[in-house]
Amino acid sequence: MLSTARSCFPRTEPSRPLSKPEERFDWGLRGEDEGETTTTPTVPSGKPPRVHVCPECSGVNLIEDFDQGETICQDCGLVLSQNLMSRGPEWRAFTKEEKDERGRVGIPTSFSIHDKGLSTVIDRVNRDAYGRQLPMETRMEMLRLRKWQIRTRVHSSSDRNLAQAMAELDRLTDKLHVPANVKENSAVVYRKALDSGLVRGRSIAAIAAASLYAACRSAETPRTLKEVAGASRIKKKDVARCYRLLLRELEMSMPVEDPIRCISKIASRAEISMQTQQSAIKVLKDAKRKGVVAGKDPMGLAAAALYVACVLENEKKTQKEIAEIANVTEVTVRN
Repeated sequence: MLSTARSCFPRTEPSRPLSKPEERFDWGLRGEDEGETTTTPTVPSGKPPRVHVCPECSGVNLIEDFDQGETICQDCGLVLSQNLMSRGPEWRAFTKEEKDERGRVGIPTSFSIHDKGLSTVIDRVNRDAYGRQLPMETRMEMLRLRKWQIRTRVHSSSDRNLAQAMAELDRLTDKLHVPANVKENSAVVYRKALDSGLVRGRSIAAIAAASLYAACRSAETPRTLKEVAGASRIKKKDVARCYRLLLRELEMSMPVEDPIRCISKIASRAEISMQTQQSAIKVLKDAKRKGVVAGKDPMGLAAAALYVACVLENEKKTQKEIAEIANVTEVTVRN
């Protein structure tokens, strides 16, 4: 049988001996540059090192050729094994920066997914690898598999809670056009609330909306409580109550909302020129310097500053138009 193995796999020139007889082999390690093999000699305490030998000539000069996928005896040319699995990376890196960039494979984890994106899903394309339509019997089987696959992703009540909350956050962020970083922060806030037991006995949608509003305030993203409550179909007072609960129990501190950040949001919807926006920013800075903005609604201050700037720049915009876009009343703009 050994002669048959030698005839099937001819003797090849040895590329590099693995190790000395007194060293233990670390099979499957390879270099990053030329596909060379490396060995890591280890000597366990109190036990003799294990040495791999050739079954025919008892030689210990074994070579791993990862290009051919073979383990060869250097002395007699016997092929001991074939189709070795390369456990090294499938990419090449020449600097530490390249290695750090390529060290991770797959999509990054996300707190906005209830299982952090570590699971897989069965696609709904219903086509095989060649792009052909699956038969009806196979499609029905795949439909059943999809249902069970979705069910197996949720194992406990907390998982079901997170799945429902993350779906609600995804809907809210899409409707309010919230950036991805704010979405991630809102998911982190909700997870903290769930771990602290704040969701028990309360509406999941209300806590999710309050978490999103807290993330917007923390990132200084101009989204009002009224906008978040309207998008979540929850009463404003319920969202405000949950928001105050999060601030108190999670010991969160929020920065003071700057009305200057609300100017671009209102101006883009009202189609106000950039020159008028600059004038409105100047008006707000003068008001801050005089100390007349304390305790006022930031969105109302931004709307009033834009209206004053429109008057100064001879841009025809009424108080009603700006108030409707800013989601405030005309009285707020006038005052």
